[in-house]
Amino acid sequence: MTPLVRAPAPLPARPGARPAGAGAASLALRPLLDGPRRAARVIAVFPAAVYAEVRGAPEPRVLAVVASDAARMPNAVVVPAARRDQPFRAVREGADAVVGDGRVETGGFAVRVRREWDPAPVLGPLHPAALARGVRAVESACGDAGMTGGGLAGHPDPGLLAARCAAGDLAGAVEAAERIVGLGPGLTPSGDDILCGLLVALRLAGGAVRPAGRAVWLADWLGAAVTADAGTRTTALAATLLHCAAAGGAGAEVGAVLRCAAGAEPPGPAVRRLLAVGHTSGTDLACGLLAGCRAAVALTGPRWMNRAG
Repeated sequence: MTPLVRAPAPLPARPGARPAGAGAASLALRPLLDGPRRAARVIAVFPAAVYAEVRGAPEPRVLAVVASDAARMPNAVVVPAARRDQPFRAVREGADAVVGDGRVETGGFAVRVRREWDPAPVLGPLHPAALARGVRAVESACGDAGMTGGGLAGHPDPGLLAARCAAGDLAGAVEAAERIVGLGPGLTPSGDDILCGLLVALRLAGGAVRPAGRAVWLADWLGAAVTADAGTRTTALAATLLHCAAAGGAGAEVGAVLRCAAGAEPPGPAVRRLLAVGHTSGTDLACGLLAGCRAAVALTGPRWMNRAG
């Protein structure tokens, strides 16, 4: 990820306000953080992360404030404190929060954005054969986890979705994708994690491989289909992550594995970090990422040369 310097305009001090710590925000959060202050609500608190939802805001309407050693989602503001420092110990689920003017504030915690980072890694240009070699290396590092998925292991639709994408079958891919939106327990259901990995890989790997076009076209339509009513079909956090993925926003761990697939570095360490994310989220993301990369390779074959766009 490339850090970008950002210096928000000084804010007037408010009586009784606690000093805000510094943070680095994903570029995806600009619509929320650069706008006026909006009321928000803390929807989840963990030792390494706090999630706040801004009701009525355009996507991304959920942001994550995370410790420096936490998994970095594409909607994250990273603070310079490790989880052992307990930066969120005073934050309570359900508490009121305020987001905007370059700040995130809630009871017992405040962060002011001083830097930005780009959640879309630059991968290309790539030859299809180079991407295919990189994907095989990532598959080997993932082992069975990257082939069978995590929370939806044994479910037919992730495999069907991968096959329909590789075949360039938009209608079939949309049908399979819509059946797994919101499928699975937790803040980020397994079906949504698979879709996030898939969408990011189709857009970023598909946009990097030469000749490009068909995979990005598929990402456009598939992303539009799964985000159209995501707010009513899955959790608020998962809906935001689907919107980020449709735009090419990848978490740091996903981006690192994509760079490995592009041949930038050996995949072992990056794959281990990704698979360690959440209970099954890392495995599900890897499953979707590999499916998207395989489709990006398949869609550059002679059959598609004159049909992209």
